[in-house]
Amino acid sequence: MIDSGFETTSLRMTLLLLISFQAPAADVDRIMDAVVAIAPLAMGKYDRNAYQSAHGIERYRPLEGAAAGAETELRRRPGTVEVSFELPDDQALAARVVEAIFQAHSYQEPVIRIQPILASRSKGLDDRANPNRWWNTTGDWKKVAVSEVENA
Repeated sequence: MIDSGFETTSLRMTLLLLISFQAPAADVDRIMDAVVAIAPLAMGKYDRNAYQSAHGIERYRPLEGAAAGAETELRRRPGTVEVSFELPDDQALAARVVEAIFQAHSYQEPVIRIQPILASRSKGLDDRANPNRWWNTTGDWKKVAVSEVENA
């Protein structure tokens, strides 16, 4: 098990925390606004870095004491997603962020997870000529004009 960071020619592998939560897709922007008010989620020359999964189905059954009241049937809620992002390995910061998620979330018992990870951070080397980089390819997701990238 690797328990410390390391470097390669192009990047650093850094000890970080992976924070993930599940929520209805409609709640994600509100929750993430609360998160980035505390931590910018920076990665190199980008911020607000997070990943959101495709819509899934959440399964649960409210028990006695639940805000929805006890039910006998299993509920299936479509449109639930998982969002994940990385934070520095800082317990005080993580505590503030998970509290913000809890306060902005619509659930009585939101699913919030924290895992220690090794995550890559580029050393920022000049790789403008790399044929594999998005600015040198023609993926249909590419929305920025090449001239805008060249002027950046």
